[in-house]
Amino acid sequence: MRRFLPLARRHGFDVLIVLLTGAAMLELVIRHPADSPQERLWFQVVAIGIIVLPLFARQRFPVGAPMAYWLLAVSASFVDGRLIPGTTSVFVLTMAAAFLLGGARSVRQAQLGLAVVVGGAAVVVYNLPTHTATQLVFIPLLFGVCWFAGFAVRQRGDRAEAAEERAARAERERQSSARIAVAEERARIARELHDIVAHAVSVMVLQTGAVRHRLPDAFPEEKDALRGVEDTGRRALTEMRHLLGALRRDDEAAELGPQPGLAGLDALLEEVRGAGLPVRLDVHGDPIPLPGPIDLAAYRIAQEGLTNVLKHARASRADVVVGYAPAELRVEIRDDGDGPQPGDGLGHGLIGVRERVKIYGGELAAGPGPEGGFVLSARLPLDG
Repeated sequence: MRRFLPLARRHGFDVLIVLLTGAAMLELVIRHPADSPQERLWFQVVAIGIIVLPLFARQRFPVGAPMAYWLLAVSASFVDGRLIPGTTSVFVLTMAAAFLLGGARSVRQAQLGLAVVVGGAAVVVYNLPTHTATQLVFIPLLFGVCWFAGFAVRQRGDRAEAAEERAARAERERQSSARIAVAEERARIARELHDIVAHAVSVMVLQTGAVRHRLPDAFPEEKDALRGVEDTGRRALTEMRHLLGALRRDDEAAELGPQPGLAGLDALLEEVRGAGLPVRLDVHGDPIPLPGPIDLAAYRIAQEGLTNVLKHARASRADVVVGYAPAELRVEIRDDGDGPQPGDGLGHGLIGVRERVKIYGGELAAGPGPEGGFVLSARLPLDG
């Protein structure tokens, strides 16, 4: 069935043309009077075959093929006026050709097709020996309706394609924005960790130098090894400074202050309260010394969560919960607002938080709270 459906969609109309053409030829043979010349029957059969032939090329010539059909049909009507309106199957094919002309991609081509359809139908009816005034009006009108049906289907298809293209473009832009947000957050983390790592390496270099100076001259090999450690540490600091310069944007000033941590959380909450949002801090467990990167990550998570509450949640209060455990640190921000709304810009902030948590092997959960509002919860392992 999966193989048959594409084949039917591709060649179904061709099969219909063949069947209708065969039915038209059979109809001509059956209706042909016995005393009528056989030459007239042969002309009708051959003429029908020639008229419908362009329709098989409609995929390559979507406008030229049905227009050629109409021109051949009009030309044949001058020789035999009963051929087109008097044969039911050919009449149906003529309606299908009008539908195809209405479905032209270009509006100008479709308008030209309408002129051919209405004018050609009027000529065919006029060449019918027994035509009436009613037929001269309503038969072209009928073909015009067929053209309009094709035009409406094409317009609907164009709108659907445009909607799909807009959706695909929006998805591409969303993915591109997400990649940019991840890259920017990683660069920001690298810049923030520079101070932490540089401090640690500086301490190592200083301690190594102190040990080297205290060693007696009887240990020249040990002194040379320690001097090598010092030189390696200083080169590492130089390379980190170069890397930091590459990560910083041209319009971004260097951060001269120390990197924040949970010790600065009270000051952050005061800023949020000053912005008009009541916020409460709950600390569970006994505070313990945290590794510098984890301490910084926890502060940034709380900062981003409170920023989102101020910007997007329309909340009347917020809670920050910090939970200390032997093997992990938990940070949770809750509010009583409306939660995230589509297109409110919350996605990029969460992308940054998720990237920061992932770097340290943690877990992040974000979504509606059990009692309403929005909950951002992060778990950062301390034993990784």
